[in-house]
Amino acid sequence: MGMASAADTLYNHLHKGNGTVENSLSKVKPKLDSRCVIQVLSKCCPKQSQLGIRFFIWAGFQPGYWHSPYMYRKACNLLGIDQNPKLICDVIESYEAEGCAVTANMFREILKLCKEAQLADVALWVLRKMENFNLHPDTVMYNVVIRLCCKKGDIEMAENLMREMSLYGLSPDLITYMTIIEGFCNAGRPEDAYSVLKVMRVHGCSPNVVVLSAILDGLCRSGSLERALELLDEMEKGEDCRPNVVTYTSLIQNFCKRGQLTEALNILDRMRTFGCLANNVTVSTLIESLCAKGCVEEAYRLVDKFMVEHGVSYGDCYNSLVISLIRIKKLEEAEKLFRELLAGEVKPDNLASSLLLKELCMKDRIVDGFYLLDAVENMGCLSSIDSDIYSILLIGLCKKNHLTEATKLAKIMLKKSVLLRPPYQDSALDILRKSGEKDLVNHLTDLGLFVNLYLVNRRREKIEGPSDGINLTEFEEIANVEILRRKMERLSKGILLQRMEEEFKSLLSTASSSLATSCSTSKRELNFKIHLLPYKYFIRVR
Repeated sequence: MGMASAADTLYNHLHKGNGTVENSLSKVKPKLDSRCVIQVLSKCCPKQSQLGIRFFIWAGFQPGYWHSPYMYRKACNLLGIDQNPKLICDVIESYEAEGCAVTANMFREILKLCKEAQLADVALWVLRKMENFNLHPDTVMYNVVIRLCCKKGDIEMAENLMREMSLYGLSPDLITYMTIIEGFCNAGRPEDAYSVLKVMRVHGCSPNVVVLSAILDGLCRSGSLERALELLDEMEKGEDCRPNVVTYTSLIQNFCKRGQLTEALNILDRMRTFGCLANNVTVSTLIESLCAKGCVEEAYRLVDKFMVEHGVSYGDCYNSLVISLIRIKKLEEAEKLFRELLAGEVKPDNLASSLLLKELCMKDRIVDGFYLLDAVENMGCLSSIDSDIYSILLIGLCKKNHLTEATKLAKIMLKKSVLLRPPYQDSALDILRKSGEKDLVNHLTDLGLFVNLYLVNRRREKIEGPSDGINLTEFEEIANVEILRRKMERLSKGILLQRMEEEFKSLLSTASSSLATSCSTSKRELNFKIHLLPYKYFIRVR
């Protein structure tokens, strides 16, 4: 059975009136995967969302298939569960009205949908409704509803649910307690969170370092730093829950936020004493705080300490220092340090590179910015630099008549598939075109057309679901019309191409024949015309 026919068959069985929906579906016995499930859900929305939910729940228990976390989010989007929570209630009431054989696992799937859609009140209603089917929730189900209540801010209901668990012979587990503790901390009640520790120990559930660190962070955020230090001391004296780098860094961050740098540095020393090494967050927090307070020399000394005592790399330390110097407007010193990193063949990180290049652009040091970017690019470091920086540099180089550098930058942008952004696009392309770089201009323009189509279809995909088509990485590989045609044919198994040819046969045949005599001309013409086609006949993203 083909994938398209499997989805069609399942959808048709949803509407057969012989028995329940689930019994009708079970007669099909298809081999399910996520694409097939999404296709059925897409057919159900927006007018048959209740049937779509029932199908989704049924599909989760079919042999050889289970829903990934992504599928719960997809189902909520396609079926509109977030906007219409009553759909969940309607599904359960339809089970009840039809006398459907409902299992605890089916309720678990429904609660997972509630969790994804953040429906605390509906999830609580679902939990209570289980009694109507002679079913009882388990600890996992309670944990889902307790977490939703905590996120909603209803910590009292979460506490009541935790106490209620004993009525069904259940005991809260570590996840239950952790959720309640986080709820108290987020509600600004760290002392209540601290009191949960006693309850845990009474019930034989030993808190781990994650639980204690969460309480410590809550104490810090509420300003109870003395109590936080007491808890840290308790953790350091214990054997099972020694503080880790996250624990210490949380304290350091909170002391730094309050300007208490001496106390923060004392925690760093204490951290080393107990054999815990700093990480990048610890480094950046302390260096940035020292620089912000004007203690730049002390920040340099601290960098040495991090490298010697904590084993933090030279690059990580000095990248943090470059970023901090830029943020306190010491651009000259930051640039000097950055160039020292390059000279020492130490790779700068993306944030340091982006911030420095942006500052150079703002100072109208466009040529300096280009050669700095080129040096970093040659080291293979730039993977996520702000694309606007490329555009600003390109238009700046063009306006200053540095066309050799502008051409080189444009080729880098093309290689990395970096779009030329408005409002720089027209001016830069016009200057490059006048300098004789027509092919380069055409390639940059084509890249913009393809990515614009990609973005439009990303938006369509969120509404209509995925379809056969070309994904983003393949945009970068498309070089001419024939490659585009072959990819469309291969990925759509001929369906999409056939539909395009039916409505645009003359366009495609003309483009193919002209390609034989003038590849570049037909490619430009076809790309322009494809840009005007109805998007549903062109590129979709899985």
